[in-house]
Formats: sequence, C-alpha cells, structure tokens
Amino acid sequence: MTDDSAPLDPGLYIVATPIGNLGDITLRAIDILTRCSGIACEDTRVTQKLIRHLGISKPLWRYNDHTDANDRARLVSSMRDRAVALVSDAGMPLVSDPGYRLVNDAKDAGITVTVLPGATAPLTALALSGLPNDRFLFAGFLPAKDKARREALEEFAMLRSTLIFFETAPRLAKSLEAIGTILPNREVAVARELTKFYEECRSGTAAELLDHYTTHPPKGEIVLLVGPPSETQFSAEDADAMLRQLLATEKASKAVAQVAKATGLDRKLLYARAVEMKNE
Repeated sequence: MTDDSAPLDPGLYIVATPIGNLGDITLRAIDILTRCSGIACEDTRVTQKLIRHLGISKPLWRYNDHTDANDRARLVSSMRDRAVALVSDAGMPLVSDPGYRLVNDAKDAGITVTVLPGATAPLTALALSGLPNDRFLFAGFLPAKDKARREALEEFAMLRSTLIFFETAPRLAKSLEAIGTILPNREVAVARELTKFYEECRSGTAAELLDHYTTHPPKGEIVLLVGPPSETQFSAEDADAMLRQLLATEKASKAVAQVAKATGLDRKLLYARAVEMKNE
C-alpha cells in the first residue's frame, strides 16, 4: 500500500480530473494530489473547489494559454526537487490545452513525467453516442469563422472515421448547419453536460439536431460527433468537398483518382466536375 505521508519523487505528474461528476476522481489521482508539492492548473478557482472537496490543501500555480516561457521555465526548474501535479479544469490535461508545452520543456530538461489516466470527454461522448468507434478522429474545437469551419469539415470529408469535436453552446447551431451542408446524411450526435445531472446525448441528422437546438438553446459543455459515411453514402456534395480540398494542392487527375478510390464514384464524372471547378 502507498504511504500517504511519504513525499513523491520530484517530477511532473499529469493528473486527469473529473469532467463533471466529482465521484469520477481516481484513487491514484487523490494520492498524487495529496502528496505533491503543488498543483499547476488552468484556473485556480476551479481547482480549489476540487481539492477542497477532497480535503486537500496545496499551493496552486496558474498555468494556461497566457503563461509565458519564463514562467514555464521557472515551473520546470522547480520540478528538479519538487513533485508538481498538472491538472486542467476538467478531464485529461493536454487535450485542447497548452500543457504539451510544459511536458516538452520538462522532458527536454530531463524531468521525469508521469501520467495518471482518468476521465476524458471525447471518449466518454464516443461511448455514449453509439457511433462507430473502431476508427475515430478527435479534432479539438472547430474554427469559429465560417470559412475556416467549412474548410476544416471539407478536409475531414474523406475520412471513414467518426469525427469528434469540442463545441460551445453559442456556436453549436452554426456548426450543425455547416455539417449538414458539407457532410450531408451523416449521423450526428450532440453529447452535453457529460456525467452531470442534466447529461444528454441526442442523435440524428445535422438538420434534425439544428431544428431541436434552435427551439431548445443548449447550455453547458458540448462534444459534437459526426459518424463516418457508409459505403453508399457519398453524395455529390461530399465529392465536391473532397475535390475542392485536393485540387488546392494536386493535379486534377491525381485528385480525381483519390476521390474515386475513397468514394467508389465514377471517375469520368468526377474528372468532369474537377474541370468545372478548375474553370470556376
């Protein structure tokens, strides 16, 4: 058994925290947070609530997108003789947060890095959605700008994988609208408030979900999932999105060959469409 009074070896400890339900904290996470010298965290107020709930009192050091290289260097230097835990506001650190810079600097400095697994919203949402999970891509947040959002979705159109995104409640409608246009006929799921009292996972087409959330504005943290296309599900819009993406960097013949292979669509028809796009 672990001696909870013994100090930890110096180094960086990456600790997953609950994404909603505080009961999801692991015994190992509690042990590390109890015995570490201090905790680097996104928001000291959020982490203070968690450790207070656990009956733990520790120094908290803010580490987020605004932390500069000098502060990061001082934090890494302190790990030579102290055990520092890194947590995010919720879930596994380094998932859509700046923790990777701290990990890279710690490794470059020869600091021991230890990871404690635990709750993570993308995989929780994937399991709850019922969408295919043999192949999936987590792509963080979709871009906020309409053009960049469309381009990102066009890039992913060729993948036969379930797509997983973080999204904010105010931007959900625009993302669903873009998915309905660029990835039509796909099954979509909106997982909201995971592990919390009002947890919800609603599935349907992008259009159906857009109708629902237009009349029932969402709240809380959201994971947005898009199922892969079926073998016969590629539409003209899908093909256009793929061609447009590839034609930006490839010759028409090569772009057509890749799209034909991915979709099974007629090569001659695809080439005619590629020529039209080139002349637009």
